[in-house]
Amino acid sequence: MSHPTSIVERLVAAADLPGRTATFLTGGVVDQITMAQLHDDARRVATALQTRGVEPGDHVALLGPTSRQLVTAIQACWLAGAASMVMPLPMRMGSLDEFINQTRDRLVQGDAKLLFIDDALAAFYAASEADPPIEPLGALFGGADNLQLPPTDPERLVILQYTSGSTSEPKGVMIPDRVLAANISGLTQAANLTLDDVLVSWLPLYHDMGLVGILGTSMTTGADLVLAAPQDFMSHPGNWMQWISDYGGTATAGPNFAWVLATRALKRMQGLDLSRMRIMLSGAEPVDPVAVENFVRESARFGFPSGAVFPAFGMAEVAIAGTFPAPMRGMVCDIVDRARLETDHVASPIGEDPDDVRSRRLARLGTCVPGLEMRIVGRETGMPLADRHVGELELRGTSVTPGYYKRPDATAELFRDGWLRTGDLGYLVEGELVLCGRIKDIIIVGGRNVFPEDIERAVGALGGVRTGNVIAFGVEGYKGKESVVVVAEVKADSSEFDAIRHAIHERVIEVCALPPRDIILVRASTLPKTSSGKLQRSLCRERYLNELLEMAT
Repeated sequence: MSHPTSIVERLVAAADLPGRTATFLTGGVVDQITMAQLHDDARRVATALQTRGVEPGDHVALLGPTSRQLVTAIQACWLAGAASMVMPLPMRMGSLDEFINQTRDRLVQGDAKLLFIDDALAAFYAASEADPPIEPLGALFGGADNLQLPPTDPERLVILQYTSGSTSEPKGVMIPDRVLAANISGLTQAANLTLDDVLVSWLPLYHDMGLVGILGTSMTTGADLVLAAPQDFMSHPGNWMQWISDYGGTATAGPNFAWVLATRALKRMQGLDLSRMRIMLSGAEPVDPVAVENFVRESARFGFPSGAVFPAFGMAEVAIAGTFPAPMRGMVCDIVDRARLETDHVASPIGEDPDDVRSRRLARLGTCVPGLEMRIVGRETGMPLADRHVGELELRGTSVTPGYYKRPDATAELFRDGWLRTGDLGYLVEGELVLCGRIKDIIIVGGRNVFPEDIERAVGALGGVRTGNVIAFGVEGYKGKESVVVVAEVKADSSEFDAIRHAIHERVIEVCALPPRDIILVRASTLPKTSSGKLQRSLCRERYLNELLEMAT
């Protein structure tokens, strides 16, 4: 695909392509329209924004579930020259006070000029004097098209994207026009996306993978879109596979837990056709090779090509896409010596047996998308490291954010000598990226780097433990040395708790040769997570130390 320069020009060009469609699936209702119709509606909404005083460079906040109205309003913001601020929704209805406070903080910190809220959420959000003017989202629709397209400005913000807050407080990532345009160009080229592709997604639009990777790519290239809401996937995970089958999906994306849920659902499904899939991206958190392999095995009877597995790396600070593998290559893993990785910080290849307890299996995540370059450096020195030496991943190039909005302190920490510090530990092998984990989450015991994901996945596979709902972290132990704590949600009766604790204790020793200092069993759906579903290890650690975890009974 070739692209015009600015985002507005791309939206206009995509709308002019014949036969392009956007299909909205909400609560079982199908609403299919042409991209031209979506664009016409967006022009009218952009006009309504301008009549309300929205000018190029303003920030407009949008709060609501995935819907045709929300998508139209996002495109309208871009057409009017305003930055969209798509507000996260509450993960659980029991956390409404926290949701309101976090939303208000983002509105104030992000200088939102207006907040448009969906009718379904209006009753839950009590306005205060600190809020910008609030209107129903539906009030923007039904007007005339008198849009005055803003002049092109590569530095004008298109998106103010708040980070998930998995390791620190959320910060507003500034995505100007030039960054968004560059990253969409890079990812479409790296994934070989064409107008024959059909993008299928249920990912939230307040997260970069859903907003930029799927929606933004579709709206600016003309690739057909099939869009559902996260709750429609979570209530029936098999829907994801059904949508791919029904609409001939060729590209989709999801985090680890979604692959696990989809695999379970596939066991009960019949008559699917997954044969057109060629980009099934695994991202948003470290790739779990076992979860991917289980999915491939279960989906094979529906024609899913194993080569379509697409382990990738991305982050909001580069809009979304960081590194991609070659399309249709499938998952390729690096099997390395666990002890050397943890102690010497070197990824030394070891055998080919994925079940060898001495090994750690890590997915290779490909090379940088066009416009970006990467390097691995010493965490303290900032000096580039040789292949297979573990250090911090740094990026630079055309789709790197200029920084965090109104946070010069955090922006200064984000860069080193012009390179974006990702906060991820990894290494390079044959020019490809391999990630080991987040620096802030690493548990350091006796000079070893123990990766919490290894413990969490192993414990999550035990009976009575809720898969994907385990958090491991380090706390100061004897003589100031860090030790391991495991917090797990359980789905068992209290009579089984002792057996579960014993199983967790043994599994942790098996994984990292360290006995856990403490094992805490908590109620289902109480572990802290970000708005995008990522585990919040630092917050869990804080609650553990303050005895605020909700114990299972």
